[in-house]
Amino acid sequence: MKKQFSLILILLALLGHRQASAQGSPQAFSLQQSIDYALQNRHSLKMARNEQEIAKAKVGEIRSMGLPQINAAADLGKNVIQQKSFLPAEFFQDPDNPNSPEPGTFVPVVFTPLYNGNVALTGSQLLFDGSYLIGLKAAKTYTELSQKTTVQNEIDVVEQVTKAYYSVLVSRERMELLNQNLARLDTLLKQTQVMFDNGVAEKLDVDRLRVSFNNLNVEKQKTERLLLLSEDLLKFQMGMDQKEQLILTDRLSEVQVDMAKANRESFNYGNRIEYSVLETQRDLATLDLRNNRSGYLPKLYLNGRYGYVAANNEFREMTRSGNWLDFAYVGLGLQVPIFDGLRKHYVIQQSKLTLENTKLGFESLKQGIDLELNQASADLTNSLDVLASQRENLELAEEIANVAKIKFQEGVGSNLEVVTAETDLRQAQTNYYAAMYDALIAKVNLDKATGTLLTK
Repeated sequence: MKKQFSLILILLALLGHRQASAQGSPQAFSLQQSIDYALQNRHSLKMARNEQEIAKAKVGEIRSMGLPQINAAADLGKNVIQQKSFLPAEFFQDPDNPNSPEPGTFVPVVFTPLYNGNVALTGSQLLFDGSYLIGLKAAKTYTELSQKTTVQNEIDVVEQVTKAYYSVLVSRERMELLNQNLARLDTLLKQTQVMFDNGVAEKLDVDRLRVSFNNLNVEKQKTERLLLLSEDLLKFQMGMDQKEQLILTDRLSEVQVDMAKANRESFNYGNRIEYSVLETQRDLATLDLRNNRSGYLPKLYLNGRYGYVAANNEFREMTRSGNWLDFAYVGLGLQVPIFDGLRKHYVIQQSKLTLENTKLGFESLKQGIDLELNQASADLTNSLDVLASQRENLELAEEIANVAKIKFQEGVGSNLEVVTAETDLRQAQTNYYAAMYDALIAKVNLDKATGTLLTK
C-alpha cells in the first residue's frame, strides 16, 4: 500500500509539473526584444536562411567541377552470341582439301572470346574553362544576393512586428482610459441615484447616466476583444505560440515620433535593401554575359586511365589473376567550339538585353523610392498635425466633462450636459488614439522608406 501511495504521489507531481510547464509564466518584451524574438523564430525567416545555406552549397557544387573527377568501374560478362568477322577465302586455301572455300568469297571467323572483363580507374582534371572561372564569381555573387534577400525578409518582419506592437500599446492605453471613464461614470451614477433617492434629482437624470454607463461598458467589452486580437496578431508576427502569455514593457509615452529622419539631403539610395539587391542582380547579369561570351573559348582537360582486362572462352580461366592484363593511359583533351548554329550568338543577345533592363531598373527604382519618401514624409507631417489637434481636443473635452460634472453636483448644471460632455470625451479619446496609431504607423513607414528600420 505504501508503494502504491508513493507511486500515486509521484504521478500527481509529474502531472502538476507538466501542467505548470505547459501554462508557463508570462514573458515580458520590449519592442526591440519582440523584434529580436521574431528574427529568431519566424518560420519565413528560417526558410529564407535555409535558402541562404542552399546558395552556399551551390557554390560548393560549382567549385567541385574544377576538382579532380575520379571514378572506378568494373565489368564482367558473357557474349551469349559471339560477334563474327569476315576474312577473305584466300586465307584458308588448301590445295590438298577439295572443300576449301572458293577464292573471292569470305569466311566468317569468331574473334570475340566467350567471356571478357575489365576493371578500370579513370580520372580527369579540368585545366582551363573560361565558363568555370566566371561561374565561381557568379556563385559567390549569387550567395551575396541570397544574403540580401534574407535581410529584405527581415526588414519586412521588423515592420510587421513594430506595427503590431504599437497596435497593442494603443489598445492597452485606450483600455486603461475606458476603465477610468467607467469608474468615474459609475461614481457619478451612484451619486445621482442617491440624489434621486433624496428627491434632489429626477429619474430621467439617473436613466440618462445609466444608458451612458451601459454604452461605455459595451465599448469596453469590444475594446477588450480587439485587444486580444491585436495581441494574437503580435504573437503571430513574432512567431510565438498563441497559447503563450505576453507582457509589453514599453509605453506610448516613451515612443518618440518626429520628423528627424525626413531629411532628404543625407539620404543615400544604398541604404535601401531593394537598391542593394538590384546592384547584385546587375552584377549577376554582367557575369552571365561574360559567361556566355566565354563559350567561344576552348576547354582543356587532363585525362588518365588505369586498369586490367581479361578475355577467355572458359569462365574458370577468368578467375586466375595471371589472365588479367594491365593497361594505363595519360593524355590531354582539347575541345574547340567551331559552329553551333549561332546558338551562343543569340544567347549573348539575350544576356545583353537582360543587363540593359537591369540598368534601366535603377532609374525606375530611384523614382519609386523618391515617391515613397515624399509620401511617407507627408503622411507623418499630417499625422503629427492631426495628433496635436486631437490632443488639444482631448484636453478640452476632459476639462468640459469635469466642469459639467461639478456644475451638476452643485445643482447649477443639468444632467444632459454631463451626458453630452461624457459622450464628447469618449469621442475625443477615440479620435486621439486613432491619430496616435496613425502617427506611429507613419513613423514606421518613414523609417522603412529611409532604410533605417533595421540596421546591422
